[in-house]
Amino acid sequence: MTRALALHLGVIAALFAAQYLLPSYHQTNIARIMVLAVFAMGYNIAFGYTGLLSLGHALFFAAGLYATGLGIELAGLSAAPALLLGLIAGGAIAAATGVLALRTSGVSFMIVTLMFAQTGYLTILYFGTYTRGDEGIVINRAARAIGSLDLSADTPRYFAALTLFAIALLINLMLTRSRLGRSMIAMRENEQRSRMLGYNPFRVKLIALVISGLYAGAAGAAYGVLFGYVGASFATIQYSILPLLYVLLGGAGTTLGPFLGALIMFYLIDISSGYTTAHLFVVGAALLVLVLFAPKGILGTLRERAVKWLP
Repeated sequence: MTRALALHLGVIAALFAAQYLLPSYHQTNIARIMVLAVFAMGYNIAFGYTGLLSLGHALFFAAGLYATGLGIELAGLSAAPALLLGLIAGGAIAAATGVLALRTSGVSFMIVTLMFAQTGYLTILYFGTYTRGDEGIVINRAARAIGSLDLSADTPRYFAALTLFAIALLINLMLTRSRLGRSMIAMRENEQRSRMLGYNPFRVKLIALVISGLYAGAAGAAYGVLFGYVGASFATIQYSILPLLYVLLGGAGTTLGPFLGALIMFYLIDISSGYTTAHLFVVGAALLVLVLFAPKGILGTLRERAVKWLP
């Protein structure tokens, strides 16, 4: 645990130092990556640790995003309570989804969560008078502040994203080492045996999905405030697939895998799109290489072959 904690604190310290070493363009990119990594951490709790293959996480992200955005635009909330509202919305929608979707398993669970996500996306479009549909909502700069801290400015935005990332990462580390975390892993490995040992699979999975939704809602809320835009595109299937790709690339069931996956995927797309319009081909090729040579993701393979203590 000491080595794992030191590693995680080292990553947070490196990201803190990066603010003073990187140019403005990369500061903005890293801030965005940290928020998306929190989203991917939530997905990893459901998929990587509990074995719940979901295609509905865009719904939880969008719940946090729109609860915060509409709270600011329509209800006149300030940034702090709006962020809290987004966090609660992500968890609440995940709980409502889980109560119904967890009556299924495997591929059926994946399809049901996809249907919920699509329903959420169509609902956003239907109530376009308030949500502004694909056009989206641009949050006023004055509303993107907590006290005297202007979260639309580069430095405060970066440190706000880092604070969210650090809290989410350390909670994730503690969760995976807790009794709940071990019961989640037990569900992933052998649900029937876990049931025989006295665990309630529905209860454990629902708790995991709600925690996952809280992470996604927090990421969506932070994305809206830090980057000032709320749009229906964040509720599409793409934003259910992206966290899955981040987790698979970095390593499912590893605490730092979602961040590493988000970092590599973001810059892979960013750099390749500067050379070709077929940047998705580059992404596909990278994933093919990953499946062939590191099927457990980068950190998952590293843990299996060399660094056994990696959480």
